[in-house]
Amino acid sequence: SESHGKIPRYFRDRFPDFAGGRVIELGCGPADVTVRFVNAFPQVIAVGIDGSDAMLEFGRRRIREEGLDSRIRFEMRYLPDPALEQRTFDAAICNSLLHHFADPIALWRTAALCVKPQAPVLMVDLVRPADRDTVVRLVNQHAKHSPPVLQRDFMASLHAASTIAEIRKQLDAAGLSDFKIDQTDEFHFVAWGNAPAQR
Repeated sequence: SESHGKIPRYFRDRFPDFAGGRVIELGCGPADVTVRFVNAFPQVIAVGIDGSDAMLEFGRRRIREEGLDSRIRFEMRYLPDPALEQRTFDAAICNSLLHHFADPIALWRTAALCVKPQAPVLMVDLVRPADRDTVVRLVNQHAKHSPPVLQRDFMASLHAASTIAEIRKQLDAAGLSDFKIDQTDEFHFVAWGNAPAQR
């Protein structure tokens, strides 16, 4: 909840001129970030994309409860998906999906090709700690009271995440060398920039 609540502010701080439009969230899961984002930006209409219909069902229930049916819709898709890469969205956001990708460069390219030229793209994810001892400390510090399965998932996600140096190489390989990377705390980063003018 705490990390999700920061994402609209991360976006606003980095793209202060963004007023609204159609925003795509890649890997929206149960739509917690999607809901927070449209609530923070009243002029936004959002499309949430996820590969799990079970996750999207949680999202559908959530937006019905919050009366956001007219501002959020969902599509079950697997990425990369050329049908999304038509440069039609006004912005793209993505949270905690990169570390699930065997080919992270494909996700960066997808994000940039979903949006109009020069449109904002913001991705938030985990940073891989330097060693296993740090991973164990972070899990104990931040998930000590969580069920064991969530502790294991958190540990696996930290091990699967990229370092800041690796993220920089991914961005360069995806043609997004102008993107910036901010490490926001010990195990999160925000990467952000404007999509290239050309494909």
